[in-house]
Amino acid sequence: MSSFKVVIPARLGSTRLPRKVLREINGQPLVRFAWEAARKSGAEEVIIATDDAEVLNACKAFGADVRMTAATHNSGTDRIDEIARAAGWGAQTIVVNLQGDEPLMPPALIRQCADLLSADASAHIATLCHAIHSVEDWLNPNVVKVVMDEAKNALYFSRAPIPWKRTGATRDNPQLPEGLVFRHIGLYAYRVDALARFSSLPPAALEDCEALEQLRALAHGLRIRMGVTENPPPRGVDTEDDFGVVAALLKS
Repeated sequence: MSSFKVVIPARLGSTRLPRKVLREINGQPLVRFAWEAARKSGAEEVIIATDDAEVLNACKAFGADVRMTAATHNSGTDRIDEIARAAGWGAQTIVVNLQGDEPLMPPALIRQCADLLSADASAHIATLCHAIHSVEDWLNPNVVKVVMDEAKNALYFSRAPIPWKRTGATRDNPQLPEGLVFRHIGLYAYRVDALARFSSLPPAALEDCEALEQLRALAHGLRIRMGVTENPPPRGVDTEDDFGVVAALLKS
C-alpha cells in the first residue's frame, strides 16, 4: 500500500454553481463530505486548499487542515502545487487531487489512484476511468471520454464520442464501439516533481479547445497511467440538479 497525501481544492467562485462548496447538506458544507471521504482513504495527510476566507473559516469549524492559496491560480492543480511547495514535500511524494465538489467519491477509488501511480515508476500522473455502455453517455459532451493504449496509458481525452467506428456508423446512426469506450473519472494522483512541471507549462491548444486540463499534460509529453474500475463513483456537483441528487443521497 502506498503512502500518499490528498489535497482538496475548494474555490468559492464556481462558474456553473456559485458557492457550491459551502452549500449545506444536513447542516454541513458540501466540501466536508469530500474531506471525510479523503480521511477514510488511508491518506497520511488531508488538506483543503482555498483562496477565500469564508471557505477557510467554514473548514476550520469542522476541524479540517485548511490553507490559503493565491487567488490568481487558473486551476486546482496549480493550487495544489502551491501547497506542495509551501510544505516542502519531496519530489517523489504522491499527492491525490480530490475536487471539493465530489462528496460521494468512494475512499477506495482515492487509494486505487494513489496505488496505481506508486506501482508505475515511469508514469507522471495516474487517474481512473470506467466503461461506458450507453450511447447517450458516449454522445454527451459533459461526459469526458478517454482512449488508451494497450498498456493503459492515456492517448487522448475528449468531450466528443471517441473512438468512432469507421464502418457502419453515421451521424444519424451512431454505433457504440463496445469495449473501447471509457469515461474519465476526474481524480488524479501526481508525484510532486510532475505536479511542479505540469503547473509550469503553458496551456496547450488542445486544452483550450476541449476545456480539459489533462490535455496539457499529454501535449507536453507527460505520461498518464489509467486505471479501469468496475465501480464508478456517483456524480459530482456541477449543477443545481446535481446538487439535488447528491443532497438526497447524503441525507438518506
